[in-house]
Amino acid sequence: MDNQEPALARLIEQVDDARAHRRPVEIRGGGTKVFYGGVPSGEPLDVRGLSGISSYEPTELVVTVRAGTPLAELEDALAEHGQCLPFEPPRFAAGGTVGGMVAAGLSGPSRASVGSVRDHVLGATLLNGKGEILTFGGQVAKNVAGYDVSRLLAGSCGILGVICEVSLKVLPVNRSSATLSFDCSESDALDRLKQWASQPLAINASSWHEGRLHLRVAGAAAAVNAACSRLGGTALEPDAAAAWWLGLRDQTEDFFAIEESSLHRGECLWRLSVPGTAAAVTLPGRQLIEWNGAQRWWRTSAAPLVVRAAAATAGGHATLLRAADKSAGVFTPVSDVLLRIHRGLKQAFDPQRILNPGRLYAEL
Repeated sequence: MDNQEPALARLIEQVDDARAHRRPVEIRGGGTKVFYGGVPSGEPLDVRGLSGISSYEPTELVVTVRAGTPLAELEDALAEHGQCLPFEPPRFAAGGTVGGMVAAGLSGPSRASVGSVRDHVLGATLLNGKGEILTFGGQVAKNVAGYDVSRLLAGSCGILGVICEVSLKVLPVNRSSATLSFDCSESDALDRLKQWASQPLAINASSWHEGRLHLRVAGAAAAVNAACSRLGGTALEPDAAAAWWLGLRDQTEDFFAIEESSLHRGECLWRLSVPGTAAAVTLPGRQLIEWNGAQRWWRTSAAPLVVRAAAATAGGHATLLRAADKSAGVFTPVSDVLLRIHRGLKQAFDPQRILNPGRLYAEL
């Protein structure tokens, strides 16, 4: 990161000043995920000065990129070599950064088949709350020994430090893909997904919404053709299929568009993470199911305790994504044991509690 020294020096100076005055800072990139997690507070700490791809070895399927780099810039560079971020990170809007992608830890429609953001992080450089630069992991999986701190940063919402640079595992773009559609009920869709999960099918993504199941198969042409023949259904035109999956990935599909007036009337967007084999979850409102049944989105005005109880009954937990009032908490409360671990990590990396306080849990 030698040619990034001025930008990095400014960040270190700002962190040192914030620590000296016990003044919180809000780590900010493109601001596309400002809605995610607790309500941000503190002086903005802009990481966009740390930009550019540090190294890229297409033959090794590894890229090292600075945290302030626009996600679109990274994806364009990978596409030139026929490669991609296979977990399809949601972009929500233009301007998102690589650091925000890792800090949020969110993945798109293909997550159930290829893994999450965390699974593709090989190493990271971090500026902690003490003003120290720390490096974890490396550019190959075998460099990870002991506690895998670099992957711990995925989904940490910036409470442990400012992500300065990350090394990511990338993959070739699938040579072939097809999207099939089936008219079926929720219970039928869940049964089919459960049955197909035990079969050698090239299923890359799935979604069910309002009586229609979409299934994307991807990989080698022979595998895709074999899966299509075995599964049946109605094949979507490529443009229509691409639009559907893009709408899910970036949450531009109509289901996710909750007007301000609806939010103020108490309607919220929840993400329920449950076992793929879990039975149907019953709540008032509208539902969209992804990840072979493991991710269940709900637009509902049900009380937070009701939503969390429904998720717990199904064997999972619930996260509040969009709401006018987040006072009930965004993430499901953790056990006392896990909370002690969270607090211990926060103490080790940010003892003055200046970095994104309350963004993950109010106690942090």
